[in-house]
Amino acid sequence: MEIEAACVGEVVSSSNEMQELWPVGEVDPEGDKFPCCIVWTPLPVVSWLAPYIGHVGIAREDGTVMDFAGSNFVSVDDLAYGSAARCLQLDRRKCCFPANLAAHVCERSYEHTEAGTAISWDDALQSGARRFEHKCYNLFTCNSHSFVASCLNRLAYGGSAGWNVLNLAALVWLRGRWLGTMAVVRSLLPFTAVACVGVLMAGWPFLIGMAAFSSLLLGWFVFGVYCFKGLVC
Repeated sequence: MEIEAACVGEVVSSSNEMQELWPVGEVDPEGDKFPCCIVWTPLPVVSWLAPYIGHVGIAREDGTVMDFAGSNFVSVDDLAYGSAARCLQLDRRKCCFPANLAAHVCERSYEHTEAGTAISWDDALQSGARRFEHKCYNLFTCNSHSFVASCLNRLAYGGSAGWNVLNLAALVWLRGRWLGTMAVVRSLLPFTAVACVGVLMAGWPFLIGMAAFSSLLLGWFVFGVYCFKGLVC
C-alpha cells in the first residue's frame, strides 16, 4: 500500500511539474497576442443595451485567440466583432493535466473525466474546438461563452469542471482588465449614448425598459443553466 501511494504521489508530482515546464509570453494587445488568456469584446446592438454582454475567446499558449464565431465554425487568430477590449490571463498551475486516472490533481476527477481531459493547455482548446465545429451558434443557448466554458472544464481550471456561461462571464468582469482607454470608450460609449438619447426621447421609462431587458436576459441564462440543465450548453 505504501508503495502504491508513493507511485501515485510521484505521478501527481510529475503532472504538476509538467505544467511549469514552459513559460508563457506577455500579453501584447497591439500584436493581438494573449497567451493563456480569456478575451472579451462588445457585441453590436446587444452590448448597446446590456454592456455586460459580449463575445469571448480563449487564447493558446502562443497567444493566438480561438473563438466560437458562428455555426460549425471556431475562428483562429481572428476574433469576431473586433479586437479584444478586456482580457484575463489564467494560471496554468490551476489546471489539471492528467496523464491517467491516478494523475488527477483536481478535486472532482470524475466530473473532469466526464467533461473531457487534456494533457496540455493547447490540447484542451483543440479538443474543445473539434466539439464546437459541429454545433449551431445561438446567442441564447450555445454561444462563445459556451465554448470557453467547455475549454475550462477540460482544463478543470481552479479544480472545477462546473464552468458555465454565467460564472465565466462573472470571472471575466470581476477579474479581467481593460486594454486601454479606447477599449473602455468603444465598449461603454454606445450604451451611454443609447441611454441618453432614449431618456431625451422617451423619458425615464426608457431606462426602466432597458433594466427590464437586462433582467430578462440574465433570468434566461440563470433558468437555462441552473433550472433546466442542458438548455444552455
